[in-house]
Formats: sequence, structure tokens, C-alpha cells
Amino acid sequence: MQDIQHNSLPLQGLRVLDLTRILAGPWSTQILGDLGAEVIKIERPGAGDDTRSWGPPNLQDSTGADRGAAYFHAANRGKKSVCIDIGTSKGQELVRDLVLQCDVVIENFKVGGLKKYGLDFESLSNIKPDLIYCSITGFGQNGPYADRAGYDFMIQAMGGLMSITGRPDDAPGGEPMKVGVALTDILTGLYATIGVLAALRHRDQTGFGQHIDLALLDVQVATLANQALNYLATGRSPERLGNAHPNIVPYQAFATKDGYIILAIGNNRQFARFCGLAKRQELAEDPLFATNPARVQNREKLVPVLEQILRQQGTDWWIENLAASGVPAGPINDLERVFAEPQVQARGMQTQPLARDGCTLQGIASPLNLSRTPPRDSVAAPDLGADSREVLSRLLGMSEQEFEALGAAGIVDDAKGLEPATASRTSAL
Repeated sequence: MQDIQHNSLPLQGLRVLDLTRILAGPWSTQILGDLGAEVIKIERPGAGDDTRSWGPPNLQDSTGADRGAAYFHAANRGKKSVCIDIGTSKGQELVRDLVLQCDVVIENFKVGGLKKYGLDFESLSNIKPDLIYCSITGFGQNGPYADRAGYDFMIQAMGGLMSITGRPDDAPGGEPMKVGVALTDILTGLYATIGVLAALRHRDQTGFGQHIDLALLDVQVATLANQALNYLATGRSPERLGNAHPNIVPYQAFATKDGYIILAIGNNRQFARFCGLAKRQELAEDPLFATNPARVQNREKLVPVLEQILRQQGTDWWIENLAASGVPAGPINDLERVFAEPQVQARGMQTQPLARDGCTLQGIASPLNLSRTPPRDSVAAPDLGADSREVLSRLLGMSEQEFEALGAAGIVDDAKGLEPATASRTSAL
């Protein structure tokens, strides 16, 4: 059994300047932080990341104190918060000085939004040629839509995801439907992390940095996966099938005697085992249903038969016996049942990260399980400006007197309040 080196993290020694807000960018920088990078989040004095005020619900710590919006905590654990007004020349100078101490910059301003501050890729790469600079926008740095703002909801629609999500138009409640979380933002954050790690590998080999141009629309199109190739193979746009699968049958939700179950049969052996459990072996032997292509072709004949079968027993009976038979199936859990699942508990997916004052909060674990260098996900998201003095002193040599003077001018701050912002910051996300 391999030893786990708890004091060693794979990205230890890497420093990331986080100029992002909302979800896609913060999701990426949070992952980098989990893996050991020092993430310095630049926030607006007096306001911070928009999601700090996206409550209720708010998190309460172990003493019952309010620690701000749960949304913010979902994407900002383990970071350091530094308040700088980048709308001022001195603020811009401070950020440029911090860039010189960092390996990576990640930003999600509108295209060209940082150029006027001298914080765009071209300006910063001139002073730091090995800089990895990742820009996250709705539509990318070029193309006819480059100047448009892009939001997850509209990108799910434009990028085709909503056209294949939801019940058919002729079914009750039939309409295009978005996914229940901002999935395009999350996927973009994952791709940003992958891109940054690849660019760091290239930098280590060549000494050169590069610009990563990441667009929500590109990510959404790329992650249409088999549905996109189904269209390209046939020239026909896939239709919405509710919970059914376009390429596999049976692979959908079914009503049971007392609830619902997901039946996810992926091959003919599993279908035969299901039929044996249901005492309907003749279905597995019928040429209309014996193979997956046949079942897809005869979906409308098979599904009503399966609906009758599955209504004969309760959800728990089916899940227990299908699992024993090696047939993939599961319940449709609400979040209370998710965190009560023995498997979720065994994997430690619910955490209690520590705040700076030693209080514990509620949190979600990183799903990355590295045998030698497990991620750090036990540090809570920072209070607004909690690290302004420490970071500016340690990395830039700023004195207490200089900090106080800049604070009096509104250029830096270590405030914890959430008053309306005065900095002129805009973002695509």
C-alpha cells in the first residue's frame, strides 16, 4: 500500500492570481488551490465577488455566526482574498507587481476589458514572458459574437444542451429545459484547469508562457459528445427524450410501486439478467428486444412493457435486487438523501472546512483522490480582504503605513463588509 504524503501537494509552489468572479473562473482556481497552488483572489473593495451577496441561503459556522452566501463558499475554498481597486492607476500597478510574483493569471472580463488597465495578456506577457494567462469569456476572443456577454443559462440554450434536455413537446410538461446547476460554467472551469496544467507543462519544457482562450460556447458544443456526433452522422437534430437515452434502451427513469427508479442497462447481458429477475426471460430472447440496436428500434413497444413490470415492486426492492443481480439501477435522491447515502458518507464527500478563526463550516470535498498527494479541501473560503495586508506585505514588501495610506484612498482594503461596489469592474460571466 502506498504511503500518503499529507504535507505534499502536486501544485505546491505554484502561485495563481485570480481575477475571476461568479462560477466558471472561480471553479478552476478552486481546483488549482485544492491541489496546492496559492490562489490570490483580487476582489473589489467593499463588495468582493458578486456571489458573496448571492444569498440566502447563507452558511453558518459552528458558533452560529453568519459567514456569507453559500454560493460563494461553493467555489472559493482555500483562497486568499486581497482587495484592490483596479480602476485606479495605483491599483493597476499593484496587480502588475503581483503578476511578477505569480505563475498563472485567470480572468473572466469581457473581451478587451482589461486592456485599458494594462492587465491584458499582451501587456503582462511583455513584463513576464513565461506567464500562463487564461481568459474565460462567453464566446471567445474572436468571432462575430466575441463582444457579447455570455451567461451559463443562455449558453446552455445557444449551445444545444437545452434542445436535448426536457420532455418532448407533445408530452405533458414538454419544453426545453436547462440543467439544474450551471453545468456549462462548471465544465468551463474544468477545461480551464486542464488548459492551465498543459500550459504549465509546456512552460516548464520551453520557458514560454501562453494565452488560453476559453469560451463557454466552445465548451458547451464540445461536451455535447455523442449527441453532437449523432447529428453529424445523420444530419438530423436529436429530439428531447425526457429521461430516456438516444442510443441505449432501457436507460431511463421508471415509476415503481412507491416512487421512481433509474434503470441504466448498458449491454445485452444486463438486460438478460433484468428479465430473469422480473421472470420475463422471453423478452431477452425476443428478436425485437434481444440486442440494444433492436431495443432502440423498438423502444415504443418495449418501454410500456417495462413500465408495467417495474410498477409491481417498490423502489427499495428493485434497487436491492437489481444490485444483487448486477444490473445498474439507482434511486432519484433529493439532496438530503444524497448526503445520507452510505457510499457518499464513506467517500467523505461532506466536509467541515476550517475558517481562519478556527470555526468550522459546511463544505463539499474535492472528488480527486490521489494516493500520494490528496487535495487540500479543508480550508474555508476567505472573508473579504482577509489577506490584503499579509499578501501585499509578503510579496510586495508593502509597509503598514503604506497600506493605511492606500486604504484611506480606497485603493486597497481589508474590510469585511459588503457595501455596494465602487470599482469599475465588468465581467462576461
